[in-house]
Amino acid sequence: QVQLVESGGGLVQAGGSLRLSCAASGRTFSSYAMGWFRQAPGKEREFVAVISWSGGSTYYSDSVKGRFTISRDNAKNMGYLQMNNLKPEDTAVYYCARRATICSGYGCSILYGYDYWGQGTQVTVSS
Repeated sequence: QVQLVESGGGLVQAGGSLRLSCAASGRTFSSYAMGWFRQAPGKEREFVAVISWSGGSTYYSDSVKGRFTISRDNAKNMGYLQMNNLKPEDTAVYYCARRATICSGYGCSILYGYDYWGQGTQVTVSS
């Protein structure tokens, strides 16, 4: 069984930064890609970023590219999402998830294929 626990959310002004963390249990964390998604009230869950098992490959949604950075530390079973220059439209609950199947690029943005999810952490950006 794999458990993912997000932390680091909060309230920040537009232009500010936050760093989200995802703590994973289980010895196989380093064998899988990891993704971040977000869901705003009344909207569908949307892809934010994904990182390969080794950390050597990343892919971002156009809406966050250049502002967010995904990373991981397999020795600590941790994943991270550094969010800079935050905008009010970034307000959402952010989730980390384990990718169950191999993917690349846009294919990694599809929800189907992620098998374990955290409970989410709220990010609120005020204008």
